[in-house]
Amino acid sequence: MSDHTTAQDAVPGRLPVPKTYKLYVGGAFPRSESGRSIPVTAPDGRHLAHAALASRKDARDAVVAARAAFAPWAARTAFNRGQILYRIAEMMEGRRDHFAGAVVDALGVPRPRAEEAVDAAVDRWIHYAGWTDKVAQVLGGANPVSGPFDNASAPEPTGVVAVFAPQDAPLLGLVSVLAPVIATGNTAVVVASESAPLPAVVLAEALATSDLPSGVVNILTGRTADVAPALAAHEDVDALDLTGAGALAADLERAAATTLTRVLRPGPRPDWWALPGLGRITPFLETKTVWQSVGR
Repeated sequence: MSDHTTAQDAVPGRLPVPKTYKLYVGGAFPRSESGRSIPVTAPDGRHLAHAALASRKDARDAVVAARAAFAPWAARTAFNRGQILYRIAEMMEGRRDHFAGAVVDALGVPRPRAEEAVDAAVDRWIHYAGWTDKVAQVLGGANPVSGPFDNASAPEPTGVVAVFAPQDAPLLGLVSVLAPVIATGNTAVVVASESAPLPAVVLAEALATSDLPSGVVNILTGRTADVAPALAAHEDVDALDLTGAGALAADLERAAATTLTRVLRPGPRPDWWALPGLGRITPFLETKTVWQSVGR
């Protein structure tokens, strides 16, 4: 049970005020286009709240917001993006108890284990904040060529990435798949855990009060099967991360093939998302190579 719920129950005769959580699109918190929501329950069956039930229209709106944010986000310096990711970590650290309560409610785990997940999520943001200004040095460089030319390659972001967050790790898993996408200048449309969406919406509230520009991250809650096909076949989505797509992954990959969308397939291990580093960064980068004539 979260601290918030405990505090309400402690007031004699006072009815709790359940919160209806909304989507996070374009830096705002709109209701679902249909106005519908779904009940969210704890593992023990206790009612926690209502979350917005995203529709295909909401998914398309999220892609529009992500596309509008892409060019200015990619144009920022790597150092500045690192500062912003670090600021997100600061915001999460300041709301540590709130996040821990959300994880306890979502997964039914003991409080110390939930706090460990929050700490790991904060550290994951800091990890990728440190990568922002190092990717170009690691993955780019001058290429030896025969002739009167200079030849250099540099990594560039792919564009708009649709991210399917892990279902059984609604906070740490979400951060683990989201942070590497936006660290290098991509923007994201995230489909949160269907069974445990509240940690994702709590994260959205932290993102909204950080330095992250509007539209860089957009979070959809509801039924994955409702929005996944629209995202996979969308011509303005440049890449898919199918980590949390589950049984839908094969169908989504086939839909993505019709628009030549880049796809990151689920790994062989259920917790493969937990391994941070370049392996999660490189799938969403393109390589730009420049040739320049030089006198000899």
